[in-house]
Amino acid sequence: MQCPYCSSLEDKVVDSRLSKEGEVIRRRRECLQCQRRYTTYERIEENLPMLVKKDGRREPFDRHKILSGLKKACEKRPVSVDQLESVATRIEKAIQERGVNEIESHIVGEEVMRQLHALDQVAYVRFASVYREFKDVNQFMSELKTLLDDSGQTAPEKHPGLSSS
Repeated sequence: MQCPYCSSLEDKVVDSRLSKEGEVIRRRRECLQCQRRYTTYERIEENLPMLVKKDGRREPFDRHKILSGLKKACEKRPVSVDQLESVATRIEKAIQERGVNEIESHIVGEEVMRQLHALDQVAYVRFASVYREFKDVNQFMSELKTLLDDSGQTAPEKHPGLSSS
């Protein structure tokens, strides 16, 4: 592992821990050159489907893009990084469980919205406003009304989600 501080390839593992779900190993490392410590995460490389974008392009599924979108939506909200990691893991798992070679991006987007709806409603509205590309205030207000009307439900059902729970 290359040290992020001095680029040395020599390090030692100081501590290893399994995540709560048992799917990720967190390792604390110490560079033998500069003695600085850093954290790495190790996970099984899964065979994820290709994402089919709106314009027909195909690109590999990227967990980091999901996490980035979640972080932007949850900025300045009482949502921890651990919660966001957990949401990203659930989305990734739901995609894998479909067992397909390709998946349309709107299905993934709707699953992100479903997960955010359950996690933080302000973050959900932020994500929805960008994802659904609201053209005006009326579309935005319509989504807010739906959110308020569905306050007893776990997610909007405009598109089928990835999971039934």
